Amino acid sequence: MKGPEITVVKEMTFDSAHYLPCYDGPCSRLHGHTYKIQVGIKGHVSSETGMVCDFVDLKKVIKEVVDLLDHQCLNDIEDSNFPNQKPTAELMLVWFAAKFIDSLSNYDAPVRLHFVRLWETPTSYAEIVI
Repeated sequence: MKGPEITVVKEMTFDSAHYLPCYDGPCSRLHGHTYKIQVGIKGHVSSETGMVCDFVDLKKVIKEVVDLLDHQCLNDIEDSNFPNQKPTAELMLVWFAAKFIDSLSNYDAPVRLHFVRLWETPTSYAEIVI
């Protein structure tokens, strides 16, 4: 028996700037954020390792994606799927989820993305649950 599924979560921060051209308010001007991202993956505990996944491995997966945005102007990101014309937390979550699903498909253990939370400020976040 595999036992219950467990959610394992890793959190990181990154700094980026952006502006929202279609927004009527102060966010239409260039400004920066220290974003916080939490990534939760789900899976069964391995009888061999006693883990769903190694936190070190999960950190590598997240860092690889986050490094594409760290200390960048999000409106200038050249990834064709990145929402650089409207880099809102909500649209960024869709992009992050696709990137993490792709990265986790190459992971050795049978894990799947469960959620991604993205804080734009210390008191405001958006979340996508898969």
